[in-house]
Amino acid sequence: MAPTPGTKAPAFSLPATGGREISLDSLKGRKVVLYFYPKDDTSGCTLEARNFQALRKDFEAADTEIVGVSPDSLKSHDKFRTKHALEFPLASDEGRAMLEAYGVWVEKSMYGRRYMGVERTTVLIDRDGRIARVWNKVKVPGHAEEVLAAAKAL
Repeated sequence: MAPTPGTKAPAFSLPATGGREISLDSLKGRKVVLYFYPKDDTSGCTLEARNFQALRKDFEAADTEIVGVSPDSLKSHDKFRTKHALEFPLASDEGRAMLEAYGVWVEKSMYGRRYMGVERTTVLIDRDGRIARVWNKVKVPGHAEEVLAAAKAL
């Protein structure tokens, strides 16, 4: 079950691109956009990443860190990040502990086949480490702009 606004964000610590380790503690004092996406280099995920990248300087001006999270490997993330010139970190949750803690590892269905996967979700965390807003079942067009507006208002 996904965390709800006003509750403390679930703690996490994950390896990320650029040789970084990203944790909730390391981001404390800043606003954080965690956007959970299914798979590197697929059409929807690429568009979403590019949209966040296009607004990166605006998010920085709003003192907001962007972190993309998926179950893909760091190697996959590094390729994806380089290919699309992404300047924000991508965290790898191959063990899915964080994806489960945030309630985004769910049963999905495509063409009648059921499988487990990431539900495209974005979570905005405030400076105190509390959930400010959650977007479930994200539709990519216009989403990054909506998240930026919420981050600026926070």
